[in-house]
Amino acid sequence: MGRITGRRKVRHIDGERQLERVETLAAEEPLEIRIDGEAIAVTMRTPGDDFDLVAGFALSEGLVSRPAELAALRYCAGATAEGVNTYNVVDIVLSDDAARPARSVSRNFYTTSSCGVCGKASIDAVRVNSSFDLSLDDVVVGPGLLAVLPERLRSAQKVFDSTGGLHAAGLFDSAGQLLALREDVGRHNAVDKVVGWALRENRLPLAGSVLMVSGRASFELVQKAYLAGIPILAAVSAPSTLAVEFAESVGMTLVGFLRGASMNVYTGAARVGDRVTG
Repeated sequence: MGRITGRRKVRHIDGERQLERVETLAAEEPLEIRIDGEAIAVTMRTPGDDFDLVAGFALSEGLVSRPAELAALRYCAGATAEGVNTYNVVDIVLSDDAARPARSVSRNFYTTSSCGVCGKASIDAVRVNSSFDLSLDDVVVGPGLLAVLPERLRSAQKVFDSTGGLHAAGLFDSAGQLLALREDVGRHNAVDKVVGWALRENRLPLAGSVLMVSGRASFELVQKAYLAGIPILAAVSAPSTLAVEFAESVGMTLVGFLRGASMNVYTGAARVGDRVTG
């Protein structure tokens, strides 16, 4: 759709030197998500891979657990008074045998690009159970493989090169091969896009895989990885206390501060190598 970036004239100041130039910015637009025509959420996102985002959202919210429950994903036409499609409204059409969401687990109408659970209607609705048991995943990856993932993720970020303003989530196999990468102004949106891609491609559970994220590891990102059956989550920055507690409780390996050969393994160290040296 060509709306991933925009151009803006700015005044650039470098010490005593000032000049006007055109900068490329990451796009941010609202996306209204509907289920069978009923609006359930609005999230701020970078346009592109919207169906992956919505499918990942549906999985992360526990609305669906398998591809067959998604009968269709479609843009709603006539979103303006003039009948022009803005491509900012996506309707999820559930299959006949899919359970309809209860209002008690629905979101409020608006969430931001920086928070994936801000719109939850209650604390009880935050935690969603997965169909997959991560404790059964015996994949092992060495520290050397993890060490190269941040650079592989960064080198595949095409839009970041021109804007410097997008988060990324990359899915790698146990050999370090990049399977999917998505960018977005929202960390949780980038992960939803990766998870949604896997759901639509019938790849769940994502056993033996590593999810690499460009920012910190929050509870919501751990939960999204858990719902997709991802055994290892790695982040270049810090995890939160709840992220670590939740990862440990579901049998996930959580790695933080992954910067070159340096990293902290907070949970599930056996998948990375549990030999400790002085």
